[in-house]
Amino acid sequence: MIIGLIKEPAHETRVSLLPEAVATLTKKGITVLVEENAGEKAYCSNADYEKAGASVKSRVDVITGSQVLLTINTPEAAIAFPGSQVLIGVYQPLYNPVLMKEWAAEKLTVFSLDMLPRTTRAQAMDVLSSQANIAGYKAVLLAANTYGRYFPMFMTAAGSIAPAKVLILGAGVAGLQAIATAKRLGAVVEVFDTRPAVKEEVMSLGAKFVEVEGAADASKAGGYAVEQTEEYKQKQQQRIAESIAKADIVITTAQIPGKKAPLLITEDMLRSMRNGSVIIDLAAATGGNTPFTKNNETVNYNGVAIVGNSVLPSTMPSDASKLYGKNVLNFLQLITTKEGQLNLNWEDDLVKGACIVHDGAVVNERVKSL
Repeated sequence: MIIGLIKEPAHETRVSLLPEAVATLTKKGITVLVEENAGEKAYCSNADYEKAGASVKSRVDVITGSQVLLTINTPEAAIAFPGSQVLIGVYQPLYNPVLMKEWAAEKLTVFSLDMLPRTTRAQAMDVLSSQANIAGYKAVLLAANTYGRYFPMFMTAAGSIAPAKVLILGAGVAGLQAIATAKRLGAVVEVFDTRPAVKEEVMSLGAKFVEVEGAADASKAGGYAVEQTEEYKQKQQQRIAESIAKADIVITTAQIPGKKAPLLITEDMLRSMRNGSVIIDLAAATGGNTPFTKNNETVNYNGVAIVGNSVLPSTMPSDASKLYGKNVLNFLQLITTKEGQLNLNWEDDLVKGACIVHDGAVVNERVKSL
């Protein structure tokens, strides 16, 4: 089998596999082709890949000579695929159904790792979790840099400084890491989530859990958030409003797959925040959790800095690539034999669940319905 690794778009610093991951594949007899300078932004040279056993080629040679192509982002439109190839990456098919249909017409087989079922067996290949962990960590550091005051309490001869009050909306992987990081920096942390089941995890990290009764059952949503009733949303907004008026830092992480991010922070709530407060909106790519969020921009509203940032994992390219690459290696084990040959086992629920396009058709039911 021949696996190709292509360079990501200009805005991306990560790469699908670091040389250490490539070495794991080449030792199994798998041929790996790497596009020139594919890993330079993740601090990996062409020589590093060659030392790991890969062949460094031009973009065209990698694309035309590989059975399996690895990317993180959607490849640029100018790429012409020879057909019958396997693509593995994070393609957000619920937001890009038209592209999926185009790839079906090109006879590609497409696996989007963000669509993996959220099961125990899938944890080792869960790219959403590995990258969200980084996003949660960096969100707090970005907030600390943007915020014009201290995070921890300080008692000095010149007077005392109260600790920063941090409100985190969403206790998924990014939210939990944000809690841990904010606590390490000495902040007082409150957390809101629609899933009562996460209360214990939140409290174990030293944060206060803000409870709202009447949440829709998310137990059958495969670990993802679900839509809530209007009555619940009203209760939710009231409780958030009470907490946000006291908060110095707000980190929002709420997203629903295939839908616009829920509006958790209203204009009235923003007006209640004190001058100099900071919001880090990790849901910026899908519309944001505030009405004024702009992706990859900082907006100042009434003295509150609203930072929309959906690319925080790319600010740690080496570690983010290492974790992503390990996820990819684990997924490749599902679709290759011990001898290193491609073997698509459609009886495997993870293989089937992550597959979006195959045999000239969109095969994922959720994407097909769009």
